Amino acid sequence: MAVRTATPVTGWLLRGSDGRLTAYAPAEGGVVRWTETRPGGPEWTGPELLAVPGLEACLSIAQSPQGYVYLVGVRQRETEAGEVDTDIVYATQFQPGRPPTNWRSIGSPHGPDRQRSAQLGVPTAAVDSVGLQVFVRNSGGGVCGRRQDARGIWGPWTDMKGSHVLDGLTAAATPSGRIELLGPASEFVLRWRQEQPGGPLRRVRNIPAKPGACSATAGVTGDDRVTHFWRDAADGELQALAPEAAGAEADAETEPSIAPVGGTGSGPAAVLHAVLDGHECTVLAQRAASGLPAVAVCPSGDETLSAQWSETGEEFAGAPALAVDGNGRVTVAVLGTDGHLRVARQQTDKPGLALGAWQRV
Repeated sequence: MAVRTATPVTGWLLRGSDGRLTAYAPAEGGVVRWTETRPGGPEWTGPELLAVPGLEACLSIAQSPQGYVYLVGVRQRETEAGEVDTDIVYATQFQPGRPPTNWRSIGSPHGPDRQRSAQLGVPTAAVDSVGLQVFVRNSGGGVCGRRQDARGIWGPWTDMKGSHVLDGLTAAATPSGRIELLGPASEFVLRWRQEQPGGPLRRVRNIPAKPGACSATAGVTGDDRVTHFWRDAADGELQALAPEAAGAEADAETEPSIAPVGGTGSGPAAVLHAVLDGHECTVLAQRAASGLPAVAVCPSGDETLSAQWSETGEEFAGAPALAVDGNGRVTVAVLGTDGHLRVARQQTDKPGLALGAWQRV
């Protein structure tokens, strides 16, 4: 029996190598895609269904430095004997608006064991300096990973250990290609990271915390800095884990710093590193308790300071997404309750992050 939780993701708005934005969303029978007709819009094509029979409504999206987009999900298919096969599948989109590759299977860490494979969690993916890596909660509550080498060849599934992991694994890679992975559990947060780009992921010390279900996210907040966010299970307030320098000892005496970011809501928050008024900033977007999009800006490196949130737009479903468009504008995207894509862009003639009117696509 499947035990996956419908997990909203935030990294579903991406800028391609030609400057155009593309938005992705899981849908019945596959993945829906919208693509700008030119960099900066405002016109879009879509929604276009990329058919994937058996794909579940959980999707992880990662992008390489070359702009290649990797779509990763869980597929279930019934055999002629009436049994169900469960595997992890992925496709690659090399150019915005073009058809992706065929969906390819990377199997299951449990091999042919159908019962255990059906208990896999929602995968997450990131691209390091070598290639794509995929991570998934296994049937025992630990984490397994599989990586692609520079030739595109997949290595074996590896047991990354861990226990009591919940759905909501989240990974991010720095611009240099160094991955950090976070796994929420009921009473703590597990972490893995690469000390060097492309190197092995190793466990670092657990963080005592009680994260809300499917609320974690990770985002680049500096040149070689990833900041992790999650919601407190008790009150829904967003929490931030201060980044640690690569190479820091896991058993160092100093406790990692966790601080509230301010504002309550649901689901994961979107994270974007951007330059506003000449200053490096971290832009955050979340689904507020009201159901509306809410946006905040923090100085880069000070994400653990309480943020001032501004609500905007209309009620939406899932989690928001952030990107910088082809004209250099911070762009916020949500999926409305009617299923339509909605986009708001930064007004660059005004200081700070002032958003223009929302566009219904």
